[in-house]
Amino acid sequence: MSADPAREGGGGGRQPGDRKGRMLADSAVVEEWPVWLEVNGEPAVTWMCTPDQLEELAVGWLHGEGYIESLDDLVQLRPCAPDLGFWADVRPGPLARVKAENRKRVLASGCGAVATMLADPNAMGAPRVPARGEPPSPETLRTLFKQLFASGARYNETGGIHAAALTDGAALLFHAEDIGRHNAVDKVIGGAVLARTAIVGRGLLVTGRISAELAFKAARAGLAWVATPSVPSTLAVTIAQRSGMVLVGRAVSGTPHLHRPEG
Repeated sequence: MSADPAREGGGGGRQPGDRKGRMLADSAVVEEWPVWLEVNGEPAVTWMCTPDQLEELAVGWLHGEGYIESLDDLVQLRPCAPDLGFWADVRPGPLARVKAENRKRVLASGCGAVATMLADPNAMGAPRVPARGEPPSPETLRTLFKQLFASGARYNETGGIHAAALTDGAALLFHAEDIGRHNAVDKVIGGAVLARTAIVGRGLLVTGRISAELAFKAARAGLAWVATPSVPSTLAVTIAQRSGMVLVGRAVSGTPHLHRPEG
């Protein structure tokens, strides 16, 4: 697969993603660009995002939306040379299942659109299931978040960007930053899919609140737990309970809040 596409933009012809997407510390802004994706010839989504790790973003989004279960379901992913966008071809089976869901889009708290099933807990219809796994100790969680913050070049320069990391509970496996927290999650999941690294049973660190769309992405990926220095939403807790995930709020405090599937 090809590297991230780039195009010339404003600001003296500077391209998005120059200096790996970083901005000068005294500018106090972060890059935000539209990036589109077509799936099997049909427009699927346009992200407003930080323009790097775009291949990971596309693959992670396809995984989170159910278009692919593994890299084997992605026939090809082609960047558009003159524009920031991708054409994806996926296998017909997953594509048919997505279309059969007849999804409708609603505005979500995480910037963007999610399926309407996320807006109504009763629409999920599933009973609570046992936990998939346990998060590490509070001390280990604080250590992992220190590593996450230390890895955040753009956060350290601007203070205005989200980050996410996939972890095995001992180390960070994949890390990403983005102006959208759901994009950062897609990037780390996409990185794992591209590397053919196991995702099921892992943990996810996020710097923003755990909203419904993030919980749904994590549940679809088979993650065991998600942790944040912030808090989860009520609908995120419902999704976690019905999928067997543990949510950890206030994860860097002395008393993390654990929301377990068994309530």
